[in-house]
Amino acid sequence: MKAALHNLGCKVNSYETEAMEQMLIAAGYEIVPFCEDEKADVYVINTCSVTNIADRKSRQMLHKAKKQNPNAIVVAAGCYVQARGDELAADDMVDIVIGNNRKNRLVEIINDYIGNNSNNEAVVDIAKTHEYEELNIYDVCEHTRAYIKVQDGCNQFCSYCIIPYTRGRVRSRRPEDVTAEVRRLVEKGYKEFILAGIHLSSYGIDFEAPCDEAVDYRAANMPGSRLLELIEAVCSVEGVKRLRLGSFEPRILTEAFVKRMAELEPVCPHFHISLQSGCDATLKRMNRRYTADEYEESCKLLRKYFPNAAITTDVIVGFPQETDEEFAITKEYLERIHFYEMHVFKYSRRKGTAADRMDGQVPEPVKTARSAGLLELEKRMSREYRESALGSIQEVLFEEVAGTCDDCGTSVITGHTKTYINVHVKLPADMSLEYINKICNVKLEHLSDDGEWVNGTLCG
Repeated sequence: MKAALHNLGCKVNSYETEAMEQMLIAAGYEIVPFCEDEKADVYVINTCSVTNIADRKSRQMLHKAKKQNPNAIVVAAGCYVQARGDELAADDMVDIVIGNNRKNRLVEIINDYIGNNSNNEAVVDIAKTHEYEELNIYDVCEHTRAYIKVQDGCNQFCSYCIIPYTRGRVRSRRPEDVTAEVRRLVEKGYKEFILAGIHLSSYGIDFEAPCDEAVDYRAANMPGSRLLELIEAVCSVEGVKRLRLGSFEPRILTEAFVKRMAELEPVCPHFHISLQSGCDATLKRMNRRYTADEYEESCKLLRKYFPNAAITTDVIVGFPQETDEEFAITKEYLERIHFYEMHVFKYSRRKGTAADRMDGQVPEPVKTARSAGLLELEKRMSREYRESALGSIQEVLFEEVAGTCDDCGTSVITGHTKTYINVHVKLPADMSLEYINKICNVKLEHLSDDGEWVNGTLCG
């Protein structure tokens, strides 16, 4: 039988989709592309529900799958299932619904459906689930880096966010399982790893055993102590050359935490710290549990121990009751922190959240204008960060051949620095493949015309 998978949403979803794909391969399925030219017997759509747009895309992809092959089994999995399970169960275009924390039963559920030929539902009350769903990958689509899911769920209940209702409470993967997966992937040649989670900073708070208090940075009352232990464990695996982290909460970035990370060679100076707003009044309405000053202090600590650290963030514009003055405060704050990259989102109302019930909903045209202003700022700051690296020699992990010029016999290979600057290097075409998945010193020379990457030359 043939199966096609399509992923929507975050890096955690991507990891889970790859794990489900490998489960299907192990069960004897042939994996084919999700496209009109190739019909599958089973379609698995790993859905997202973070915004109304994500909901709509999830529905569209489920319906597209059934239209590509009306006789196929269409499986809806993930967050949209948790949020709108009743609707999907009644949808003629969907045959199977699988919620979060049940994806590891995918093959079993499909087999049961084939045997019973009836709608098969596997959706749990995610708020009452306390066990971590074990999913594993043995290979990944990218040839040089691998995302490793280490945590699920969130206890924060930000006023705009549906995720605690679709992903449930914090559940963490045992560190020995994480390092075992990392070792397997190192043996396959992977050099770079990214620890991913729904709320990574909460990693380990659900573990019963206390931290080792013999070492003061692991004291039980230190925020992020379990996450720091995991970072150390992954860095200690032989063959791990680079480690990146998913989104941080500023509250765990204490001096002890950041200092210890800086002592671990594989940790890349590239950090994503979720912000959402630079205005304290807006942060309070969002139920974010830090102030703008506390966030700024976290950035200063990172730059103290990781000079020229690349710091990225998320920002929401048009949150309920956000005034022009509050937006101006946020914009000035973003420019002062000077991020490498920003992900800018227009506030999206989510039924069931506190923000959905707030007065003072901001009109869509105002959100659009504010978003455009921040995207313009983001483009400028991102270019300035890349410009600041010109003339330096940095290690680049090469990932792929971007193109070949047949007339001149050269190829362009691309990769990233530890600060995640995209670098292009020209090489003789017959040599280009030799450099893929290698880390080399490169002199960063000049920006591309659009400022999106840096051109460089190999050193030595």
